Order: sequence, then structure tokens, then C-alpha cells
Amino acid sequence: MTAPESSDNEEQPLVSHLLELRNRLLRGIAAVLVMAVVLMPFANDLYRLLARPLMAHLPETNSMIATEVAAPFLTPFKLTLVTAIMLSVPMLLYQIWAFVAPGLYKNERRIILPLLASSTLLFFLGVAFAYFVAFPLMFGFFTQAAPEDIAVMTDISKYLDFVLTMFFAFGIAFEVPVATVLLVWAGVTEVERLREKRPYIIVAAFVFGMLLTPPDIISQTLLALPMWILFEAGLWFSRLFVPKNSVEES
Repeated sequence: MTAPESSDNEEQPLVSHLLELRNRLLRGIAAVLVMAVVLMPFANDLYRLLARPLMAHLPETNSMIATEVAAPFLTPFKLTLVTAIMLSVPMLLYQIWAFVAPGLYKNERRIILPLLASSTLLFFLGVAFAYFVAFPLMFGFFTQAAPEDIAVMTDISKYLDFVLTMFFAFGIAFEVPVATVLLVWAGVTEVERLREKRPYIIVAAFVFGMLLTPPDIISQTLLALPMWILFEAGLWFSRLFVPKNSVEES
């Protein structure tokens, strides 16, 4: 008679965890929807703000175009939804943290929360770097490199896809310090070994920049150099998170 009681006791925590997971997901989705509703009246303004780095380098007689029938509506709507998701990232990360924190050890909670906060900040810094530094240089080069008899008039949907890809590339690239700290903290590698592999990592940064940016040296360099600098910053911070057992052995 005790077996059914034990199975019921085991099912109850599982059901409660699933219910909590559902509630956390619903709260995250609700946060995105609320943010999207708030931003929807400003969809066209958001797109004009996004297009400013390119429009600043286009001749006054040129403009952006829409080659699809629904593009004037769908493109700003897509941008608004992506912006709502990005602005809701702190809330989404908090829901994830609140769900997994009870099952973590004290030392794990002590490092994961700062890493979540720093990874979010670094991602937005990467997006800001792309918008304020990379885009003006890239678009200035592209427009000046166009032949004189070619009118540069970019399609709005393709421009949005390009910009979002660059945002994602620069945002991920700026996560290098977090990845470095995690590798050292987990004991996968050591600071000295990473320092010895610095030449290979620099080459990998330029290869990463070549694969994720347009085929021009300016874009590749603008992505690779921050990755290298952030890798060096990650090495410095990693010394603060060296596992205790490795310190005792040394």
C-alpha cells in the first residue's frame, strides 16, 4: 500500500515544476506581447531610426524602396517584434533564473547571476557598437564603392535582414569574455593555456568576422578587433574565477 503513496509523492513535485515552468513561460511571453503592443504605434519611427546609418550616406535624391506589396507593413512590424523581444530579455532571463535557482548550489548561484547580467549587457553593447561604430563605416564604404551610374536604393526588408544579422553577429562576438570565464570556471581549460593559444584565437576571430560580415576588410576588422580585446578582458577576469582545486594544486 506504500508504493502508490510514494509514486504520488514523486509525481507531485514533477507536476509542480511543470506548472511553474508553464507560468514562467507565460510571463515571459506576456512581457514580449506587452512590449510589442507599446512599441507598435512607433513601428515606422523605429525603422527610420534603424535606417539612419544608411540614409546618412545616401545622396539626397536616393531613398530606400519596398519591392514587395506587404513590405511597408510587415517590415516595421517585424522590427517592432524583434525590438520587443530584445527589450524583454532582462525579464526573460529573470524568469529563467527564478526557475533554475532553487536547484543550484550556493557557489553556482553566486556566479551564474552575474554572468547572466553581464552577458545581457555585453550583447547590448555589441548591438550598440554595430549601430554607432560599424554601420557608419560599413555603409560609407559601400555607398562610395558603388559605380557612378548606379543608384544605391536598398530594399527595406533586405536591409532589415542585413542589420539584424549584424546585430546578432556583434552581440554574440561580445560574449567572448563570458565564454572565457565559463571555460575557466568549469575547469575545461586554464588561463595560461588560453594565453598560450592567443595567436590561434586571433586568427579565429578574423575567420569568424569573415564568415559573419560582408566580404570587405572594414567589416571583418570591426568585428575581429573587439573580439580580440574582449578575449583579453576575459582572460583578466578569469583569474578571479579559477577553481579552488586548481589553485591548491598549483
